[in-house]
Amino acid sequence: MKKLNINEWAEEDRPREKMANLGAEALTNAELLAILIGSGSTKESAVDLMKRILGDCNNNLNTLGKMGVRELCQYNGIGEAKAISILAACELGKRRQMESPEERPDLSSATRIYNLMRPVMQDLDVEEFWVLLLNQHYRLIKRVRISHGGITETAVDIRIIIREAVMANSTIMAVCHNHPSGNLTPSRADEELTRTIRHACELMRIHFLDHVIITDGEYYSFHEAGKC
Repeated sequence: MKKLNINEWAEEDRPREKMANLGAEALTNAELLAILIGSGSTKESAVDLMKRILGDCNNNLNTLGKMGVRELCQYNGIGEAKAISILAACELGKRRQMESPEERPDLSSATRIYNLMRPVMQDLDVEEFWVLLLNQHYRLIKRVRISHGGITETAVDIRIIIREAVMANSTIMAVCHNHPSGNLTPSRADEELTRTIRHACELMRIHFLDHVIITDGEYYSFHEAGKC
């Protein structure tokens, strides 16, 4: 029977496609390593090659990481570049274990939001609009600049905001923008935008925490003003 190359497999069985669709945790060690080396040899696929190498290491990644480039190059289908890629990945895994998890800022209040975003926005001469995506503990997942606009206003697409929240698996959202003029009073457009975002969040079951207007030295919070 003819041996199929990886690109002839069913799409759901190809390592790259499998990772894209199901996440890295769904892949075996051999499949993850196969992504790194890209191809095997004329006699075996990248996955089968890595299965064989791992088998010789008693399926232990720590043992694999102790191999040298010359040892790995003894396997048909592994050249110096592939061997270095494998050992670089093992080294990164080792270094990750030595790192402490990054502390996510707590953004449970307008003051905390202001303290985070003021350095980003205090010197801007045009308006920018940012969305802050949080987990259920009010910890920041990521912040995204949605628009960069004019002196008095900036265009905001609600669909982009909601898409970013859904893609980040965010359950809580806050937004902020700056007033280059230094005037903290929200405009009618600011108030209408806040209502629209709040309604969109309600439809998607995302808790809308606040809309904070930032200047260099002060802030206005829709939540603290009872408007959010």
